Amino acid sequence: MALDSAPTPNRPFRSGLGAISLGTAFLVALTGCTSSKDGSSASSEAAITIGTTDQVTSLDPAGAWDAGSGTIESEVYATLLSQKYGSAEVSPDLATGIKLTGPKEYTVTLKKGLKFTNGHELTSSDVKFSFDRDLKIADENGPSSLLYNLASVAAPDPTTVVFTLKSANDTLFPQVLSTAAGYIVDEQVFPADKILDDKSIVAAKPWNGPYGVKSYDKNSLVSFTANADYKGQLGTPKTKNVQLKYYTDASNLKLDVQQGTIDAVYRTLTTADLGDLAKQKDVKVHTGSGNGIRYIVFDFATQPYGTKTKSADAKKALAVRQAVADSVDRSQLAQQVYKNTYQPLYSSVPDGLTGATASFKSLYGDKKGGPDKAAAAARLKAAKVSTPVTLNLQYNSDHYGSSSADEYALVKTQLEATGLFKVNLQSTEWTQYGKDRVKHLYPLYQLGWYADYLDADNYLSPFYAANSWVANGYADPAVRALISKEETETDAAKRTELLKQAQDKAAAQVPLLPLLQGSTAIVTRTDISGVPQELDSTYQFRWAGLSKK
Repeated sequence: MALDSAPTPNRPFRSGLGAISLGTAFLVALTGCTSSKDGSSASSEAAITIGTTDQVTSLDPAGAWDAGSGTIESEVYATLLSQKYGSAEVSPDLATGIKLTGPKEYTVTLKKGLKFTNGHELTSSDVKFSFDRDLKIADENGPSSLLYNLASVAAPDPTTVVFTLKSANDTLFPQVLSTAAGYIVDEQVFPADKILDDKSIVAAKPWNGPYGVKSYDKNSLVSFTANADYKGQLGTPKTKNVQLKYYTDASNLKLDVQQGTIDAVYRTLTTADLGDLAKQKDVKVHTGSGNGIRYIVFDFATQPYGTKTKSADAKKALAVRQAVADSVDRSQLAQQVYKNTYQPLYSSVPDGLTGATASFKSLYGDKKGGPDKAAAAARLKAAKVSTPVTLNLQYNSDHYGSSSADEYALVKTQLEATGLFKVNLQSTEWTQYGKDRVKHLYPLYQLGWYADYLDADNYLSPFYAANSWVANGYADPAVRALISKEETETDAAKRTELLKQAQDKAAAQVPLLPLLQGSTAIVTRTDISGVPQELDSTYQFRWAGLSKK
């Protein structure tokens, strides 16, 4: 999510108790789970309006892997498998079941009578088309890297899909089918080899999720209506009409939910605003444990001494990255900017997940989690790097929240206080940000991530494996080999060790610098139901369960 790219957190078969053993070569991974749909019509005619500062990149699932786009995509497109409300496991959605029919083969059976809202039938041919298309386009801002182990897709009959994998024993693959890479699109609407523009998508009405788009004013106002043809496990939406209203100023977003002009807020209010709203009797702030992370990316081409700079020098470039890692104070960021609603993060894998290893704590700064100016200075001196080093650092406030301005102002202060760095800080709107970063226009830049599936692998492979979504030029064969091994290792202890080794090796090279981990709060008026009082790390904000008194 990827960016915040992974908008839909799910827990994989590999739980905190370790990987599920395959048992036999023909394990039935999931079978004939029934839909939760009860056949009732949408019960509430009162429209619900949700506010956000997040921006949409694209409505084409192959071209976007960010939270803003994912907020809409997860409502209008369905997947073969998804997560039930209140469940930590994936189960059939468009499918009736999935079976492991060979060491490298999963077979999925579709429900009968599926169709898109435009009347087109939804068959195995559309499923094959969707996955083939994602891999063929391989958009740098899309989720195709999640399909790292997919070799081919076959559609032997209208309701059967056979996925052949590159490596055996991949118990994570059912989780991949529930992610943004698993959205099923209409092959009669979407081109096979390029991204389709939003206007054309909306006009064609290729929806198969709980909702369809009724009207679309990009990044301004989008109206949705319940999809009567949806046969997935979320069931008929409790509210027929939903609106998504976009804001450029978080203070206006806060004011509107405070006054009841809108009913809910999903991304992104400041910590101070959330504190103020929590004191209001007719507003509820929902918070809880989180799997989101915030981090800085180093572009290996354009960072100081990067491969495409005039003074390219790999040893000096590494020293700069390591010295920055020595200099940041995560605890100060967490307390001063986020009032400890975020916690310090010392690996790309958040604390709490099986295999998480605080590699950056033991390698950098005072080796206890704090900064160390002397250690940073010693690294730069040893590599013969002249100081102060100029760092061009980019951040974004409309996607990651207006608190990002305070967060990165403090990062700048921390780095410059060492006397070793001069930081040029700049901000860019999200719609341009995603385009610029993959063109290597930002030497150092902010990103965030929410899990596609709650497993350490989803915090490693999108960042460090081949076809990395981060796309910062980092490529280490040893790290990639470790990731490939852990993805198919069925022994829990051995897999945990592989995850640790991958984190340690990557941290030693600092392709990215983890800063904080936490959760995104959801704010609702008290007459809105369908959001838990406390959010757990698996919770997805889906609208089908929302209702308004």
